[in-house]
Amino acid sequence: MLMIIGVPKEIKDNESRVALTPAGAVELKRSKHSVIVEKNAGAESGFKDEMYKKAGAEIIESADEVFKKADMIVKVKEPQQSELNMLREGQILFTYLHLAADRKLTEGLLATNATGIAYETVSENGYLPLLAPMSEVAGRMSILVAAHYLQKPHGGKGVIMPGVPGTKPASVLILGGGFVGTNAATVAYGVGADVTILERSIPRIRTLKDLMPKATILKSNHAILEEELQVADVLVGAVLVPGGKAPKLVSKDMVASMEPGSVIVDVAVDQGGCTETTKPTTHSNPVYEVEGVVHYGVTNMPGAYPRSSTIALTNATLPYMLLLADGGINAVKENPALRLGLNTYKGKLTCKGVADAFEMKYFDPENLL
Repeated sequence: MLMIIGVPKEIKDNESRVALTPAGAVELKRSKHSVIVEKNAGAESGFKDEMYKKAGAEIIESADEVFKKADMIVKVKEPQQSELNMLREGQILFTYLHLAADRKLTEGLLATNATGIAYETVSENGYLPLLAPMSEVAGRMSILVAAHYLQKPHGGKGVIMPGVPGTKPASVLILGGGFVGTNAATVAYGVGADVTILERSIPRIRTLKDLMPKATILKSNHAILEEELQVADVLVGAVLVPGGKAPKLVSKDMVASMEPGSVIVDVAVDQGGCTETTKPTTHSNPVYEVEGVVHYGVTNMPGAYPRSSTIALTNATLPYMLLLADGGINAVKENPALRLGLNTYKGKLTCKGVADAFEMKYFDPENLL
């Protein structure tokens, strides 16, 4: 089966990534598939149209034409309304969807009857291979962002992350010890901050302690969280329920207990956020203040580092892209990891986490395919 793979330019606010590198296009062409790329889709990631042409891709003038011609659309971020309008029945959409945070998007995608496969729910033995690279970027970036907003001119309390002789370093509290939390901790630990990680899993706590013996790793519970928040200069929200809505672990009253000028970077915002005061923001307008605490809730954090992020993303997605290009929906039927990635099919919701978030009807993909 030969397939036309379409790569539109991302249109979300300040989203500079692209879903496929020229090197990825070469691999798809080597497998006899066709690749069409919207004009300037990769420009902000450092990939010019000429590079895609050299890779064997065709440059297309408009997104509308890309959507019309392609059998499979590969993107970075969830479809915006204008893109939903261009999707058609049976067309494969392969991208980050994060449906559990957005009922309107979920209903809109279901109405298209397109086959929606979400990067973030493709899973192999509990490992999320397509979410991992962007979690690594967002986790590391969260500390850079926090250090910036701790500056007094940006609303912070004026604490420098590593401290200086005779002063304490910033106290960084990380909620969750998965990919985001570990990468946030690695950077915070590396610059000399005082790092505390709250994690539920005892085996994971042991692993984290081996990785960062000088960091404080605590078994997460409500009382410990309340206590640690009161002394934290920075809170990084790094909790994840794969495919589902993030739990609201931090109440507004708990946010109020933090010192004025403290900073919250809620990386879980894509899935609704793990604090009661979290709301989605953009790179154009990234922060707001609640109870004197600076909140950063950008829903596409890695878009700030498009070159690194695009290469890392394509490295992860390309093997699955090739499977889908070669097999179409049969690849989803035969591959358990891709089957877990299936979120919508023929107007039916096939991701249990999303169905639970909105109390919508769930359809087991094994019974549909």
